[in-house]
Amino acid sequence: MMPSKTDIMLALFLALNLHLFSLASGNPTWPSPTPMPSSETCPIDTIKLGVCANVLGRLLGHDVGNPPNKPCCSLIEGLVDLEAAICVCTAIKANVLGINVNVPLSLTLLLNVCSKSVPKDFQCA
Repeated sequence: MMPSKTDIMLALFLALNLHLFSLASGNPTWPSPTPMPSSETCPIDTIKLGVCANVLGRLLGHDVGNPPNKPCCSLIEGLVDLEAAICVCTAIKANVLGINVNVPLSLTLLLNVCSKSVPKDFQCA
């Protein structure tokens, strides 16, 4: 006896449901989503950004020699642009860099030299 069209459709429907159920329940530990950076805190020790003073001084034309960018940029290289901007902003506001600077200009220059950018609408207040 040959199965009816209804029987075939029901068998396909059940097989598909069983397959989808096994896929969904086969991985009980889904990867956690990437956390959004906090808009208020810097994930690194801001005091360490004092090494950026030489880089910033050179960019602004202060006579501080010709230091490499690596010590400064390596501190923020693993951060997303927003986190990097928060950290550099915090360092500038706390005068960790030890030089008086124009905040928006300094923030942009320092992030740019480290291949980062100031996020749109970010304000270092």
